[in-house]
Amino acid sequence: MTVPDPVGAGFVDSLARPGGNVTGFMLFEYGMSGKWLELLKQIAPGMTQAAVLRDPSITAGVGQFAAIQSVAPLFGVKLRPVDVRDAGEIERAIAAFALRSHSGLIVTLTGLTIRHRDLISALAARHRLPAVYPFRYFATSGGLISYGPNPIEESRQAAGYVDRILKGEKPADLPVQAPTKYELVINLKTAKALGLDVPSQLLARADEVIE
Repeated sequence: MTVPDPVGAGFVDSLARPGGNVTGFMLFEYGMSGKWLELLKQIAPGMTQAAVLRDPSITAGVGQFAAIQSVAPLFGVKLRPVDVRDAGEIERAIAAFALRSHSGLIVTLTGLTIRHRDLISALAARHRLPAVYPFRYFATSGGLISYGPNPIEESRQAAGYVDRILKGEKPADLPVQAPTKYELVINLKTAKALGLDVPSQLLARADEVIE
């Protein structure tokens, strides 16, 4: 099992003691969602407001927005939640928000944002919105910056759990684990197209830089 909020979704009783016959790995912890705003502010320091694409129908959508909201005052950024339901709604919402000056876009991790990732990236480029994304493939396909878990590392950990279960351990006794490695990817080509200068300190921290 790999989900963002296994307790909120009702899959397990707790992270430490899942109970039942299910265990696995979380996609991320909600606290890391605030990192998206921090990174976006670093790469676009003039940003004063950000639209947050989210799915409010799931606990993860609510949790991610709350984590971003908790750090927004520290960066002097006003947030506008944008509920994601279909392509038309996404296009209308981003087009309307882009009319505001000093704006940015935060794309949270939901099935809907993943499904519409090409559209979202294209709209961010069309409206010249600095945007941060939850997975590497957003940045490699043209997005400005991404920060999220490393799926290869999660697969390795999952293989270890499979081995332990096959040797007789019960899933109920294996704690649900959060990712141990997050990766930062920066697309310099996109930054240049947006007229942004990426700070050298941020480049030095990146796991991958696309030129």
